[in-house]
Amino acid sequence: MVISAPPATVPHAALLPAAHVAAANPAPHGWTTYRVRSGDTLAGIAARFRTTVGTLAARNHVRNPRALMVGSVLSVPRASAPAKAAAAPKAPGGTARVYVVRNGDTLSGIATRFRVPLASLLKTNHLSPRSFIQPGQRIVVRGAASAAVAPRSAATSTTYRVRAGDTLSTIAARHRTTIAAIARASRISSRALIHPGQVLRVPGKGTSRSSSAVPDTFNGRKYPRAIAEAAARNRAILARRSVPSRSETRAMIVRIARQQGVDTRLALAIAYQESGWNQRAVSPANAVGVMQVIPQGGQWASGLVGRRLDLLKTSDNITAGVVMLRSLGRSTNSMEKTVAAYYQGLGALQKNGMYSDTKLYVRNVMALRTTM
Repeated sequence: MVISAPPATVPHAALLPAAHVAAANPAPHGWTTYRVRSGDTLAGIAARFRTTVGTLAARNHVRNPRALMVGSVLSVPRASAPAKAAAAPKAPGGTARVYVVRNGDTLSGIATRFRVPLASLLKTNHLSPRSFIQPGQRIVVRGAASAAVAPRSAATSTTYRVRAGDTLSTIAARHRTTIAAIARASRISSRALIHPGQVLRVPGKGTSRSSSAVPDTFNGRKYPRAIAEAAARNRAILARRSVPSRSETRAMIVRIARQQGVDTRLALAIAYQESGWNQRAVSPANAVGVMQVIPQGGQWASGLVGRRLDLLKTSDNITAGVVMLRSLGRSTNSMEKTVAAYYQGLGALQKNGMYSDTKLYVRNVMALRTTM
């Protein structure tokens, strides 16, 4: 089965010379493998592994980036250096063991399971709270309890057939469960792209829920309960609303970007990187919609346009993101820095320069822009 990207909604990849890719050191921690699933695109896989479509195309000798074969294996960058079990010394009063990351895992979840401080886990593995982990990666756990706290499994579960416009977050909100729980039950990654007709397993009433079924952790960073609950409310609202199709959303981004004097290809690339042009996307940090704008960003954007913007409304969400790009562009001296400021925040960028994950984000967006 070959996945063909619809020309109106999913960009094709821009091939980069292999020498250019090698010079950019696209995989400082080495390479691992990824098996292509139905619904995958090269751009989506590149975003998931924080690299560029050009890097993947060159590394895997992909001649036609718009057609991927389901089941084929791609070489992708590791998120971090693999840990070696033999090099892990035992900590006083505890043991050191190696844990292999599974679908749906997060750093905070692993720390909780083995009853070790998250800060200790990060230090042991030379990671930061912004680090990405992926299935198959090895994590050294020092001072782990004699037995890990086993995640509680669902006593019952039901099947759910994915419909157009669905995301894992909206399905989780609709069934009062978590993305991680659905991912574990369905044996998929919590970052996997889903497609209409796909059948998922959704934990039912028998599922043991912690103090809250609201997901509050993203990429190893835990957000305050109030933010996570606000995000859950927004997911539930958007799950009940009708939203534009991806092709309609794309046209809306182009129209609004032109109205605001913003590079249309940049706006499209940012929106695709952030949400895949999906208004129903809401992160645990309560970044909402197509442009993944947080409430504070929405307030700032409202001041820029002189009216209150409703981030749950697709056109207002896009307007917020686009006018933020316009303002950031006026405060930076390059498009790359504008993109970095959108992701990292202008103040943090000016104070600290680009973080390592910011550099990867910028690289992804700039590669996507060439395909729009």
